[in-house]
Amino acid sequence: MSSKKGIYILGVGHNTPVYIDLVESCGYEVLGLYHYDDSRIGEKVHGHLIVDSNENLFSQISLAHMNFAVSVGNNAIRSRLSNTIRQNGGNIPTLIHPTAVVSKYSSIEEGVAIHVNAVVQADASIKKDTVLSYNTSVSHNSTIGEACYLAFNSTIGAYIDVQDFVLIGQAAAIISDKLEYIGHHSIVGAGSVIIKNVEPNSIVVGNPGKVLKKNNE
Repeated sequence: MSSKKGIYILGVGHNTPVYIDLVESCGYEVLGLYHYDDSRIGEKVHGHLIVDSNENLFSQISLAHMNFAVSVGNNAIRSRLSNTIRQNGGNIPTLIHPTAVVSKYSSIEEGVAIHVNAVVQADASIKKDTVLSYNTSVSHNSTIGEACYLAFNSTIGAYIDVQDFVLIGQAAAIISDKLEYIGHHSIVGAGSVIIKNVEPNSIVVGNPGKVLKKNNE
């Protein structure tokens, strides 16, 4: 019998194998996968069975003593699923890939996923259910809010407050000493260079970054 801790993965899609890699690298054994509906029950992804739907999972009386990873890119959906798991007694452990460099002086909350070669410096804070994709970096004294997503190769400079539900696109750079915050529910486009504060619900693109439109339009 395996001595590894067991974990289930919610979300079956193109990103699922990435999470299988991540949880196995963190010492977990994948016990099964959950899809958003029952259309794929019984299928396998890299040998791991889709055991049921999210709806049937959440109909259980309790998820106590069960570990989950939420393989969903959409910030709002990931946050909703994660909070539902917690409300039903389940656990969403923090997952930090062994190749990531995370300072012992940083603060990492539950449900955070930190992928290959990511860097989190001292006095940085990463709030719950945020994802740091591979090769991302968060500099000292910066805060990444709840349920954010930092796509690969993106960089957050020092002393910056990235508020809740922000999406930072691939290879975007948020420059130290140029701004104080990225407002909640904003999107920073891939390759953008941000040198001014971004107000909440903004979509910002370009170098230097400019507001394309409001995210709720």
